[in-house]
Amino acid sequence: MNNRAKMRTYSISDLAKEFDVTTRTIRFYEQQGLLNPMRQGQTRIYSPKDRVRLMLTLRGKRLGFSLAESKELYDMYDSTTEGDEKQLLYMLDILAKKQADMQQQLRDIQRLQEELNTAEERCREALEKLRQRDDKKTSAGLNSTQKKAG
Repeated sequence: MNNRAKMRTYSISDLAKEFDVTTRTIRFYEQQGLLNPMRQGQTRIYSPKDRVRLMLTLRGKRLGFSLAESKELYDMYDSTTEGDEKQLLYMLDILAKKQADMQQQLRDIQRLQEELNTAEERCREALEKLRQRDDKKTSAGLNSTQKKAG
């Protein structure tokens, strides 16, 4: 029995369920060259490598990677074992730029979170003052009503 026969495989519906995407999405990623399933007639058979690529593509998409950037990284990664120095340096450069972009995004998110926290605190303080003022008006109204009744 060869290694390919022993290897775990996945159907398109297995992957769609696991990653909560449509089969159409998976087929689109295949058309874009991100996935390369084997075929048995019309049936697509996905390898563990395809599964990992799908997972990384979806994660990259959430982090702002375009599909073209993901494909470029996969293609370069696949050829790194026989890649030349220029190619490896290029990939390292891309990875460093992406990491720098992500660090900036993280700082921006942290700043935005601080601003949202400040806005929330101001709203809560204003709401508390408003309620105290309304309570005073209500109390004053009850006192005048009680005096008239007495």
